[in-house]
Amino acid sequence: MTITLKGEIRDPKTKLSAIRAEGFIPAVFYGHNQEATPCVFAANEFVKAWKAAGESTVVVLEMPKGKVNALITEVQVDPVKGMPIHADFYVIEKGHEVTVKVPVEFTGVSEAVKTLGGQLVKVMHDLEVKAQPENLPHSFTVDIAPLVALDSQILAESIVLPKGVTLVTHGNEVVAAIAVAKEEVETPVMDLSAIEVEKKGKKEEEATEEAK
Repeated sequence: MTITLKGEIRDPKTKLSAIRAEGFIPAVFYGHNQEATPCVFAANEFVKAWKAAGESTVVVLEMPKGKVNALITEVQVDPVKGMPIHADFYVIEKGHEVTVKVPVEFTGVSEAVKTLGGQLVKVMHDLEVKAQPENLPHSFTVDIAPLVALDSQILAESIVLPKGVTLVTHGNEVVAAIAVAKEEVETPVMDLSAIEVEKKGKKEEEATEEAK
């Protein structure tokens, strides 16, 4: 499925706040042989493309001077509203490999969790890989069924990669593991009333000694 996003060239002199107020998101696309070009996209259309592509799927930018194949490399989000306020696109050169982080999605059931009381620890949430843009997967699905013992682990090198995709993350990196839940240790509760009585008795004793 091809993800497309129609945009327009942006005048750098235009205030970003004015652009956002009109329902657009300011952005820029650049690359090895592509100078940084300010642009704008309809905010709602950008959100759709971003959700569908993430940062590992090629987005075709339909610009006035032609189409540009790019990856979303960075999205700034409003800390209050949670909506994107700026985006960076990296233009891909045809025939060149790119290195990106691809999200990891976990599926399946672990017997170590189900029957042994272990806890699933998701150590990594993405894998760094290198590939031609057209070979980049949208995500990796990791089955946790092999985690059958309390010392079980899934390493990066055990994940099956699509053809043409090379793992950049070190193969010995742990992607998921089982942790043993620690028993809660009860902390003794101090009897504050006893402490107060002891302090009061000590003060009365000191007062009696001074009166003598």
